[in-house]
Amino acid sequence: MIEAIVFYFFAVLSVTTATVVVTVRNPILAALFLVLTFFASAAIWMTLEAEFLAITLVLVYVGAVMVLFLFVVMMLDINIARMREGFSRVLPLGIVVAVIMLALMWSVVTSDIFSLEVMVKPAPRAADYSNTKALGGVLYTDYVFAFEVAAVILLVAIIAAISLTMRKRPQTRYQNPSDQMKVQKADRLRIVKMPSSGEES
Repeated sequence: MIEAIVFYFFAVLSVTTATVVVTVRNPILAALFLVLTFFASAAIWMTLEAEFLAITLVLVYVGAVMVLFLFVVMMLDINIARMREGFSRVLPLGIVVAVIMLALMWSVVTSDIFSLEVMVKPAPRAADYSNTKALGGVLYTDYVFAFEVAAVILLVAIIAAISLTMRKRPQTRYQNPSDQMKVQKADRLRIVKMPSSGEES
């Protein structure tokens, strides 16, 4: 009973915050509500005894990806008013995409996989069972190609975020490392010969 209450609480919280993410006008608030959505999803995974996935979701997405999102949003200085100008023009396309996604989700939820006859409670595991080891065995054998593709996509996203934020400002002074490496001793050091006190007398 307690497990069902916790599950439905975090499920409603996850759906509500996810809806706020796509409806709020401020991108900073949208990112913060997305963080709350990730926390709610992690709590749901905890109720499903997937502790490793829950901790990974909090560490990777909340601790790294969302910080990257906020960094990019703040550094790009996005003009929100200018972005809203074309909202009415792309609204019909957005509605079509939303209807298609809802139809796909409905077809998955109403399939036989989620029927009560098929969904049985899994057998209890032994005390020394490690879901992390089982997940790693499946991830690096059956789904190793998809794992490598996801790693490449994340690498491209990191490079794109860095390239977007590296803007040269005319007021800032920059140093060229190649010019620094080509410097000779004569360019930086000048030896001045001065007479000693004995020579002066």
